[in-house]
Amino acid sequence: MMNSEKAYIDIKNYLPHLQPMLMVDAIEHICLERVLTHFEIKADCIFIEDNCLSASGLIENAAQTCSSISGQHYFDKEPSAESQGNPGILGFISSIKKITIHKLPEIGTKIQTEANLVAQVQMPEYSICTLKVTAYHLDTLFLEGEMNLFLQKN
Repeated sequence: MMNSEKAYIDIKNYLPHLQPMLMVDAIEHICLERVLTHFEIKADCIFIEDNCLSASGLIENAAQTCSSISGQHYFDKEPSAESQGNPGILGFISSIKKITIHKLPEIGTKIQTEANLVAQVQMPEYSICTLKVTAYHLDTLFLEGEMNLFLQKN
């Protein structure tokens, strides 16, 4: 009997975020141009308002998903126990070109967020990139947009 469970990639291999600010549970797929992540909305999430993930929480989920594309240039695939995969990265949204929030996901929803690289300047110490992103569950679209991110190695 074959195991139908997918092998997910630990997001901590690509992001320095820790709880309670970690808004991605796992990566289903990642390459140089595309990433697909999962995040289950839980009641103890700091971005919960009226039993839904707030707009700012949804945008943070999108930004963390996007930054994992650039983050893979700075993180070791097999982090040592000492580094825990975190090389000291500073990252932030440098601009939001356009974000449309169609609906807020309720507690218990497992959203998928997909980001696609549009343009990137990758230097040894920093990265600037533009990405298109969508967050959804089945046929329900929660967020779509385009943002610029800046990541810098400390």
